Amino acid sequence: MCSAILPGPIPTFERWSPEKRMSVRHVILDRDGVLNHDAPPGSYVREPAEFRWLPGALEGLALLRRAGLRLSVATNQAGVGRGLMSLEQLHAVHERMQAQAAAHGGALDAVLYCPHAPEEQCACRKPAPGLIQTAVARSGIAASDTILVGDDQRDLEAARLAGVPAVLVRTGKGRRTEELMGHAAVPAYDDLSQLARAIVASAVDERPRGK
Repeated sequence: MCSAILPGPIPTFERWSPEKRMSVRHVILDRDGVLNHDAPPGSYVREPAEFRWLPGALEGLALLRRAGLRLSVATNQAGVGRGLMSLEQLHAVHERMQAQAAAHGGALDAVLYCPHAPEEQCACRKPAPGLIQTAVARSGIAASDTILVGDDQRDLEAARLAGVPAVLVRTGKGRRTEELMGHAAVPAYDDLSQLARAIVASAVDERPRGK
């Protein structure tokens, strides 16, 4: 199935780090576990009031927006395909998320979601690359100038298949994912604000020096 956790050896991921001085113009973010608290196992964030921001998430979005980066969200939402929530409910959650992000200076440019259940074997449910490829195509920004921020191995695999460098945050499932994959697999940051500061600092370091 397209949603299966990867078996066997950990693949090699394209890495972003401040030391590599890779340009970043577009950040694709997973939602649950990166921006907001995960719902309890077997449940979903079905109502706007259930969407709770993680510490550092709003600050991180604002830092990235002020630096001029495009911000996209790419999220699996199988609760729709499983009949546990409606598209209208999902849209209401995202409308609140977008409004609150914008009110804190971190407006989102695009919110993409996969509504399919795992057994549908679609091309968009991560770890399939469809959502990431769509986010890149809509942005008009090259995959090499994009990074994906996730907390789960399926996020990183989707990025790898789409040719996009990836990083982990240790919120959500991130700390456990880092332990399972090995600490050297991809760069990891405590939360989105810590990552955003690293991206902004790297961009500042890359500006041409005056004569």
